[in-house]
Amino acid sequence: MDRLSSTAILPEAFQGAKDDLTMQLALVWNQIKAPLIVPLLRLAVFLCLIMSVMMFIERVYMGIVITLVKLFGRKPEKRYKWEPMKDDIELGNSSYPMVLVQVPMYNEREVYQLSIGAACGLSWPSDRIIIQVLDDSTDPTIKELVQLECQRWASKGVNIKYEVRDNRNGYKAGALKEGMKRSYVKQCDCVAIFDADFQPEPDFLWRTVPFLVHNPELALIQARWKFVNADECLMTRMQEMSLDYHFTVEQEVGSSTYAFFGFNGTAGVWRISALNEAGGWKDRTTVEDMDLAVRASLKGWKFLYLSDLKVKNELPSTFKAYRYQQHRWSCGPANLFRKMVVEIINNKKVSLWKKIHVIYSFFFVRKVVAHINTFVFYCIVLPATVLVPEVVVPKWGAVYIPSIITFLNAVGTPRSLHLLVFWILFENVMSLHRTKATIIGLLEASRVNEWIVTEKLGDALKAKAGGKTLKKPRFRIGDRIHLLELGVSFYLFFCGCYDVMFGKNHFFIFLFIQAFAFLIMAFGYVGTIVPNS
Repeated sequence: MDRLSSTAILPEAFQGAKDDLTMQLALVWNQIKAPLIVPLLRLAVFLCLIMSVMMFIERVYMGIVITLVKLFGRKPEKRYKWEPMKDDIELGNSSYPMVLVQVPMYNEREVYQLSIGAACGLSWPSDRIIIQVLDDSTDPTIKELVQLECQRWASKGVNIKYEVRDNRNGYKAGALKEGMKRSYVKQCDCVAIFDADFQPEPDFLWRTVPFLVHNPELALIQARWKFVNADECLMTRMQEMSLDYHFTVEQEVGSSTYAFFGFNGTAGVWRISALNEAGGWKDRTTVEDMDLAVRASLKGWKFLYLSDLKVKNELPSTFKAYRYQQHRWSCGPANLFRKMVVEIINNKKVSLWKKIHVIYSFFFVRKVVAHINTFVFYCIVLPATVLVPEVVVPKWGAVYIPSIITFLNAVGTPRSLHLLVFWILFENVMSLHRTKATIIGLLEASRVNEWIVTEKLGDALKAKAGGKTLKKPRFRIGDRIHLLELGVSFYLFFCGCYDVMFGKNHFFIFLFIQAFAFLIMAFGYVGTIVPNS
């Protein structure tokens, strides 16, 4: 009997201890909320609203400029002198500039034939072009395949050089820098660069090189990217929306106003004299292309973006590959900003307005503020106000400004407007990784120079469509951690949306939104590994 009574007492004692712990936690929370949490949260809201206004002004400014450019702007052929290259009876082919085409690659089993074939297929006088394949592959089998492919094109009369190094120092920048040291490069006037998954059309050089020939102030001609696998899965559609805004608005505005924008690292043609004057390739960051562009701009050189010239390429089709790419693209610019801000301020060759554009607009707002504010405000601060009703976020900052920014971003890809909600969720999820990478870049932390080559599938997708099946991807521990990050980010984001849109009393609506968020999370993640049929 005593045993039964003591057994019955145990659950009651446990429940009592649990209630005591809950009361203690609630007491501690109430004691620190007013003097500590509320002031800190109000400060965070204030700072986030300032950053939101900065982003809003930047987007509206670019929206106005791109509208004026589309309505009244002159085409590149009108703004700069452009004439088709013509044969000279006396000089012959020597009247054409000598063009170097660099194709850097690293273990590109799936795409090496496509990229080398596209480079060798460029139309230009055969004695005035050199194809340079810079192979940093560590896999002996792939290296042999690339070499055989180069020999095959050489047997057809193409002037192609196969170059290798005994190390990978500097990664892509190191390979490009080493390639420029070859003796035959001294006779070249300009260099076209194409990453391993890029496939330029045969007339690419005919449409770009004349701008450099007839306009000595131009250093770079940049083409637009055309994504061959944008419809592969939901994740590639989201990437297309983000990158289309970059090309349609950011680069067009930069080219039309300050003749400056960040070189995309591929699908562009550089004047070699401008490249050398700027100091050549440097491997101090993971964005060697942006580094070169900023240094060349500080020397007074101008850039031109051709929106109607498109080069086919491939988007990362797995979340892992995309995450590594975004780490590099977010960490590198922040680190470059840290290294160059003083140099930009002290520069004497460019105007004050151009300095302000590069420091404030190009670097600070787009590369730092945009990432940090997206994560901190929408995924931390707004959800935190659910627990602290004393802190109120004005609707103009929580609803109106983000809505306008979102719709301005969506104009670059009208065909994907119906996916806007998914894009918002996806961008908020990626803001976690981008913010982390941005902080690493600003602080020069341990992963600041991490470079993992983006995986490319090339013809593997076509083979799969033709009936062959790829191995079903396995979820490793790291993938499960990233899946958890997705869930947490969606949860925090919807907490903020719920708080702003429905207030703090609609509990069942709150639960419904949470369930819907996790369903979207699961669907979106599956979409990153399961292509559309």
